[in-house]
Amino acid sequence: MPEVIFPGPEGRLQGRYHPNKTKDAPIAIILHPSPKFGGTMNNRVVYNLHYKFYNMGFNVLRFNFRGVGRSQGEFDEGVGELSDAASALDYLQSMNQNTKHCWVAGFSFGGWIGMQLLMRRPEVTGFVTVSPPHGPGYDYSFLAPCPASGLIINGLKDRVSAPEDTVTLVEKLHEQKGITITHQEVPEANHFFEGDNLNTLLDSTETYVKRRLTENTR
Repeated sequence: MPEVIFPGPEGRLQGRYHPNKTKDAPIAIILHPSPKFGGTMNNRVVYNLHYKFYNMGFNVLRFNFRGVGRSQGEFDEGVGELSDAASALDYLQSMNQNTKHCWVAGFSFGGWIGMQLLMRRPEVTGFVTVSPPHGPGYDYSFLAPCPASGLIINGLKDRVSAPEDTVTLVEKLHEQKGITITHQEVPEANHFFEGDNLNTLLDSTETYVKRRLTENTR
């Protein structure tokens, strides 16, 4: 899987692009957790989500936000990182112009960025958000309305993002018409889905995404 360098708003961005052999395969970008806490594209959850989407037949790109690894720029509290994600999607689409399905998956901070990207990009057909962050600086009022259906998955032993805050977020999204939010809580999982909980996360992602793809191709 080759390393790729592509243009971002503040200079080059470093990524890993994994193309499938299937003609006009669906595409997905995977977004990593906060650089403030050591998040990179090689985070365990991000890395495994990348390969899960690839094994489901997607052309997949994960990348480092600005200031991480070989990506240029400095951390921008989410504002610049959203622009980075938009540039990454531009790059992925430029190589896959005939794809019919576009997905965004993100872990923690990356999930928050991914849900903002939905509002910018109507071509996104589905999303997976793992351990959505809550607290100061994390506002979801922009999802008004949420433009795409998706999966939100979190652990009930999450001590970083309170599970009850995720329930509140899901309930607000459920009130909106035209989309379906699937919410799964994993009883033994913490914020990072350590141990065997990672397999539960990956299996749930596969089940959900495959179902959505099947529904959309009928």
